[in-house]
Amino acid sequence: MKELVCLSIFVLFGALFAILMVVAGFICQYRANNDEKNSNYECGLTPINDARILFDVKFFNYAIVFLIFDIETIFLYPFAVYVNQLGLFAVIEAFVFLFILLFGLIFAIKKRFLRWI
Repeated sequence: MKELVCLSIFVLFGALFAILMVVAGFICQYRANNDEKNSNYECGLTPINDARILFDVKFFNYAIVFLIFDIETIFLYPFAVYVNQLGLFAVIEAFVFLFILLFGLIFAIKKRFLRWI
C-alpha cells in the first residue's frame, strides 16, 4: 500500500510539474510579431521558397515499420539478458511476440511498404 501511495504522489507531482511548465511557457513568451521574425531562416540566406513541403507517404510508411522493429529490439533486449532465469513460458511468449512481428513484416512486404520506387 505504501508503494501505491508513493507512486500516486510521484505521478501527481509529475503531472502538476508538466502543467506548470506549459503555463509558465505561455506566460513568459515574447509576443512581438514582425515579418522578419515570421520568415524562414536558412543559414542567414534569404529564403528561396516556402519551408512547408509535402512528403510522400512512402517515407511515413517506412518510418512506421522502422519504429515497430525498433520497439521490438527494446522489448527483446531485457528478455535476452534474463532468458536463463525466466523459464519456458517466457521463451514461448517471446516467440509468439516475434511471430506477430514477423507477420507484420510479411504484411509490409506484401503491401510494398518497403519499396522506394
